[in-house]
Amino acid sequence: MEKLLSGKVCVLTGGAGSIGLSTAQLFLAEGARVTLVDLDEKRLADAVAELDSPDVVGAVADVSDARDVEACFRETVGRWGKVDVIFSNAGNFGVIAPIVDYPESAFDQLYATHVKGAMLTCKYGVPVMNDGGSIIITSSVAGLRGDPGVYAYITVKHAQVGFMRALAKELAPRRIRVNTLHPGPVDNGFQKRIEEELGASIGADGTEFFNQMIPLGRHARPDEIAFSVLYLASDMSCFTTGSQLVVDGGMSA
Repeated sequence: MEKLLSGKVCVLTGGAGSIGLSTAQLFLAEGARVTLVDLDEKRLADAVAELDSPDVVGAVADVSDARDVEACFRETVGRWGKVDVIFSNAGNFGVIAPIVDYPESAFDQLYATHVKGAMLTCKYGVPVMNDGGSIIITSSVAGLRGDPGVYAYITVKHAQVGFMRALAKELAPRRIRVNTLHPGPVDNGFQKRIEEELGASIGADGTEFFNQMIPLGRHARPDEIAFSVLYLASDMSCFTTGSQLVVDGGMSA
């Protein structure tokens, strides 16, 4: 039986985090060749070493820097040829604060990473993509709701949806699918930092606070999110574009 991504060239940003790494493992198992992109050079090197495959290469880049992003795609094409899948997954969280106290620098930083980062990844990735490919942008359950104090993160996650919808229509004639992924809380270091900050602000256990909001009663595993990325990356989703795939255990229901 042919593998779902046999021979496909995939670029994954935010690759050293748990979702990026789990997705890369799954992509490699399904026959892909992967460029793993991350800002943190040490974590990226550790991730590439853990994957231990001739079909993966690491690229250190800041997704908000056009030169870095362009270089990633140029190197990928030079190594493996044109790109079939882009997983725009780079992200950070920022702070939780009342609007009058919300730091402008935090808002600017998140916008640069999540919104400008997704835009630049597509700006330089689309020209070197094969027709019939797939672009997946990691939004969040936060891109489907509003919560006080989470002003930058919720705003940028909603903005990614608008960007996705516009791009999906532009690329439809080339049969390039564009969708957003909306994970709920995931059992990883990224979420733990959020919950520690939240717990300090509400005076309660942040992890349990989220679990009580999730009908399935628990956080997702990184590999459970990766399964959904694989669906959107592969031809299983050949008629799915301009859509929001929610993987949140029912949190947004």
